[in-house]
Amino acid sequence: MIRIGFGYDAHGLVKGRPLILGGVEIPNPQGLDGHSDADVLTHAVIDAVIGALGMGDIGQHFPDTDPAYKGISSLSMLRQVTAWVRREGFHVNNLDTTIVAQKPKLAPYIPDMRERLAEALEAPVKGINVKATTTEGLGPCGRGEGIEAYAVVSLREA
Repeated sequence: MIRIGFGYDAHGLVKGRPLILGGVEIPNPQGLDGHSDADVLTHAVIDAVIGALGMGDIGQHFPDTDPAYKGISSLSMLRQVTAWVRREGFHVNNLDTTIVAQKPKLAPYIPDMRERLAEALEAPVKGINVKATTTEGLGPCGRGEGIEAYAVVSLREA
């Protein structure tokens, strides 16, 4: 059996926070605003995996009202979700993601993002894809107000 999940997340950019995407800290004058580390890419991946499992969404399992998740690494939350994948008898077949950001340029950081996501998902790097695009100046991401991420994952029975 194969199960497919889709995830999406968006966070606004603010001064005074680090920019973390896919578990990688990226030099930038602004970071993403949120309760955890606000790693929008990893949040989209978490939502996709939870969706493939039919277990609701990230907010049900990691609410932003719970002090336990204040400042937490999103990769640690993804590791917990990966344990659920194993418990349900699945493993990650492949993951495809897209980050939408006008800046900074993300290409140099994508290999590290792939490695960190693969490690947290207990999956081979070759099955993990990360892409980055701009909106050519359109919308909130194009104006540099925030960053969005999309993820599609397939799980296969172990």
